[in-house]
Amino acid sequence: MLLSAAASAATPIIVHRDPGCGCCEKWAKQVQAQLGRRVTIIDDQARAALQRARGVPATLASCHTALIDGMVFEGHVPIADMRRVLAQRPKGVRGLAVAGMPLGSPGMEVPGQPKQSYVVTAFGTGGTRIYARH
Repeated sequence: MLLSAAASAATPIIVHRDPGCGCCEKWAKQVQAQLGRRVTIIDDQARAALQRARGVPATLASCHTALIDGMVFEGHVPIADMRRVLAQRPKGVRGLAVAGMPLGSPGMEVPGQPKQSYVVTAFGTGGTRIYARH
């Protein structure tokens, strides 16, 4: 499903998070600021069921799952990678994930702590593959 730029901007971003997780709020604020769209956060104790229903591999689980324009973003995915996949819509890719909660990823910045290296993984009917390295 392709949305026009105006329709896409009007569509809210829904983020299902582990209840009370603060880093999810930090990530959501960055997404809202950089994508210019309203973000709604839902505390979801049944998020594992949502992840399974949306095809998120269990090995890529993190603390929140965002639904944007029919795609799924699991964890602290950088906004630039989100923009790129939303624009390109690669065949067989249902979404992107950053497994765990690596320090230095969006929403996980900690002053005085070095950033960890991490990968952004694409997943979907085409399997999983490295989409970006940070």
